[in-house]
Amino acid sequence: MMKWMAAQRKQGEPGHLGSMLGTTCLAFLIWWPSITYSQEKTMPGLQHDALSRSSVPIPPSERGLQTVEAEPYFRVSDQPLVLEGAVFDRRENLLFVDAASGRVFRLSPRKQLEVIVPKNTLGASGLGIHKDGRIFITSVGDTRQGSIRAVDPDGSNMQTIIGEDRGFLANDIVFDSSGGFYFTDSHGSSTDGGGGVFYADPDLETVLPVMQGLAVGNGIALSPSGGELWVTEHGKNTLHRVRLLGRTGVAPFGSTVAYYFTGPAPDGARVDSEGNVYVAISGQGRVLVFNRNGLPIGQVVLPEREGGRNLKSTSLAIRPGSDELLIVANSGNEPGGAMIFRSQGFATALPLYSHQ
Repeated sequence: MMKWMAAQRKQGEPGHLGSMLGTTCLAFLIWWPSITYSQEKTMPGLQHDALSRSSVPIPPSERGLQTVEAEPYFRVSDQPLVLEGAVFDRRENLLFVDAASGRVFRLSPRKQLEVIVPKNTLGASGLGIHKDGRIFITSVGDTRQGSIRAVDPDGSNMQTIIGEDRGFLANDIVFDSSGGFYFTDSHGSSTDGGGGVFYADPDLETVLPVMQGLAVGNGIALSPSGGELWVTEHGKNTLHRVRLLGRTGVAPFGSTVAYYFTGPAPDGARVDSEGNVYVAISGQGRVLVFNRNGLPIGQVVLPEREGGRNLKSTSLAIRPGSDELLIVANSGNEPGGAMIFRSQGFATALPLYSHQ
C-alpha cells in the first residue's frame, strides 16, 4: 500500500485531484452569479399602475358601479373655501356656506352669486329651509360650542334657535312634515362616540335624542315617506339606516349600518323622489349613490380628482323638479379653489317642503 501511494504521489495524482477541484470551484463560481441573477429577474414584485399611483383610487368593490364624471358648473372662488350645506330654496336659488367664515351664499339660476349672511364668528356647516322661507344655519362653532340659527330669506333678522349653551355641535339638518327638524351632533372621534342625532319639536324649544353614541354625526336625510333617517358617521365611515317609531323612537331592529366606506369620509347626504340616497365623500372627490335599501348603485366622480383636485366634496343638492345634482367641493392645498359641479342623478328631487 505504501509503495502504491508513493507511486501515486510520483505520478502527480494529488496534483490532478487539486486541478479537478479547482476546475469545479471555478465552474461553481461562474454558475452561482447566474443563479442569483435569474432569481432577481423572476422574483415577484409590486409595480405601479394608474390605480396605485392615484391618491384616491376607487375601492375594488365600487369600480364596477355605474360611474359618470360631473362637469364644472360655477367657480365660487380661486381660494379653497370650505363649501358645505348645499340646498335649494323655493325660487331655485342654490344656497351654501363657507364653513370657516360663516358666510352664506346664494347662487341664482342665472349664476349670479351674492353673500346673504356676512362673515361671522359663529361659523356654519349646514343649511335647511323652513316652510315659512327662513334659512336655518347649523354650526359646529369652534368645535367646542355650536348652535342653530335662523335668518329671513334675505339674510336679515337672525334668531337663535338652539344656543351655544345647549352643548351641541350641530352639523346638518333636515325638516320633517310637522315643521320639526332632525340634526346631527358632531361630538366625538373615531375612538369616541360622543355625537348623535337629535330632534327639535315644531315649537323649536324641546330637543330630544334619537340616536346617541355616534363618532362625529355628519350628514342626515329623510326618506320620501319621512319614516326613515339616513345618517353618515364621519369618524367611523358608516352610513346608518334608521326606521323611525314616531318622531324620536327607533323601531325594533330598525337601526342598521347599511354601508362601510373605504377611505375618507362620508359627509353630506340627500334623498331623491325614488328614495335613492346620495352621499358626498369628503376627501375623495366623488358622490356614492345607494338605492332605498342601502345598496350601492352608482357614483359621480369630479374632474381632476386623480391629480388631487376637487377632493373635498362635502355636500350636494338636487334641483327641485329635476334630476340635476349640484355638488360643492374645494381643492384644499392644491390649485383649483372652490367649485360647484353638476351631473344627472337617478331620479328627480323630492318636492320642496315635502316633509313639512
